[in-house]
Amino acid sequence: MMQQAMTTKLSINSKRTLTLLGMALATWLAQPAWAQNYPITSGQRATANQVAQAGVPLSEIAANAPDSYLVKTGDTLWAISGLFLKSPWRWPELWGMNMSDIRNPHLIYPGQRLVLERKDGRAMLRMAGSGGDGVDAIPTETIRVSPRTRYEVLDSTALPAIKASLIEPFLAEPIVVDADGLSNAPRIVAAQEGRVLLTRGDRAYARGQNGNPMLDAPGKQQEFRVFRNATALKDPSTGEILGYEAQYVGKALLARSETTSEVTRANGDTGTEITPATIDIVSAKEEMLIGDRLLPEPPRELLSYAPRAPAAGVLGRVVSVYGSAVVNAAQNQVVAISLGKRDGIEPGHVMAILKDGARVVDKTDSTRPMLKLPDERNGLLMVFRTFDRVSYALVLDIRSAVNIGDRLISPL
Repeated sequence: MMQQAMTTKLSINSKRTLTLLGMALATWLAQPAWAQNYPITSGQRATANQVAQAGVPLSEIAANAPDSYLVKTGDTLWAISGLFLKSPWRWPELWGMNMSDIRNPHLIYPGQRLVLERKDGRAMLRMAGSGGDGVDAIPTETIRVSPRTRYEVLDSTALPAIKASLIEPFLAEPIVVDADGLSNAPRIVAAQEGRVLLTRGDRAYARGQNGNPMLDAPGKQQEFRVFRNATALKDPSTGEILGYEAQYVGKALLARSETTSEVTRANGDTGTEITPATIDIVSAKEEMLIGDRLLPEPPRELLSYAPRAPAAGVLGRVVSVYGSAVVNAAQNQVVAISLGKRDGIEPGHVMAILKDGARVVDKTDSTRPMLKLPDERNGLLMVFRTFDRVSYALVLDIRSAVNIGDRLISPL
């Protein structure tokens, strides 16, 4: 979403005037549609309100927490939270420590200085120079603004929860479908001039499956993701198929609908003639083939996440490592997990990764008994995209490689 902003030349000597102007501008920008892009859950708000009343126990503050920190470009909420708190996913507590200055935990900006205050066994976080309402933090120097027109993304300078570059490709590529969605997906059936390989700029033809023709929607452009080799995602514990991960190969636009018509053949017989839908390939990650399938482009997902623990206890498994033939994942890699929307999982949920303890022989005992070493916490991951029974998550902090089958629990 873009906004056009025009300002006229003015001189502001009063910081109170500047504050009122800023509040008016914030009100103008904070329209309902924009507010929906940065949702604050009732649980987050309740936690923050509770913490705001008394602060955070010193026992929850990181051992090397700084007395103050100047927010810089390139920082993330996850990293800043980890500076002050032992558990980075407890961002609502950090927000609660500073509710008078930071009213939305998703909107923290470079240039703000956060100050940690310790008193009576508790800790509070405030903005440097703020007097509770944030007015004292406003610059006192004269500011001159010349007339100009500027286009920019609203709050484009606000810090993200994590680095968006780590997950952007995965927001655009993977699709998980169930068995019905897989069998009903339209297929590319032919190309112009008998071509075998298709790429950007080519025109091809596709048909719906199981009596579901590809039909144009008047006044609405229909975009499809092209995929092949849908891989079954199985629960490592039960072997149950949770969905099918589609290998993304490109995108196509529907140019003309699929049609059928009655025709009379040369011998006088009548029959039905099928004219497949026409599609135009608009992007290609790799060359497409006859037989590749299409799925409607899903709604765009927002690049804003508030790291937090799931509301209820969870127990899941790592199902697969995305885009890799190996069975383990390193830090900043994406994995599929066996928990989804039906389990109450939402983008931003953080989970702990447990490494199964090895079984070893006690060689110090003459009877050589078999021992099961304790399961150890190996790191954390954060969910950023959810489907019905599967989610994608980014591996954040780990000690050793994450393996398919590793257990996931709430990080408490």
